[in-house]
Amino acid sequence: MKYENRETAVCPKCGQEYTGRPALSRTDNKTPICPDCGTREALENIGVGEAEQNEIVEIIHRSMRDNNVQ
Repeated sequence: MKYENRETAVCPKCGQEYTGRPALSRTDNKTPICPDCGTREALENIGVGEAEQNEIVEIIHRSMRDNNVQ
């Protein structure tokens, strides 16, 4: 099923606006957060440091931009 909701929300974790499907925070299993914070929480959970998290999130963003151009 494709998620079609395009409403803008503000992530309570980082304060940034985002659109699309939120992630569920691992800290309480009920708070919706932006996809980037969801990715960061998952990576942190497996021991990935902040610098590598930043690289991974940037790769994801770049991949999404490249796929939207085609």
